[in-house]
Amino acid sequence: MTTTIVQYRTKPERAEENQQLINAVFGELELRQPDGFTYKVFRLQDDVSFIHVMIEHDPGGPDLVQDLSTFKAFVANIVDRCESPPVETKALVVGGYR
Repeated sequence: MTTTIVQYRTKPERAEENQQLINAVFGELELRQPDGFTYKVFRLQDDVSFIHVMIEHDPGGPDLVQDLSTFKAFVANIVDRCESPPVETKALVVGGYR
């Protein structure tokens, strides 16, 4: 199991746009219903910080999220939307519930 965490801070005037792009990704995921991973995105209380958590249950499998057209649109201009650029960190799941 592989876990990737990406954290960044958007420009205040671009936070809603970022949220809409994320919603589009989840809309496409809902339609396609791919298996093999868990994907969660959190918008923090400051309203401009986002954390994406991807847990791949089968690390050798296809990378379905990055192949989505909505995800490609999301990452296309992310640096322009951000005050602090995305930082990716690998993590190890040590416990969880549901």
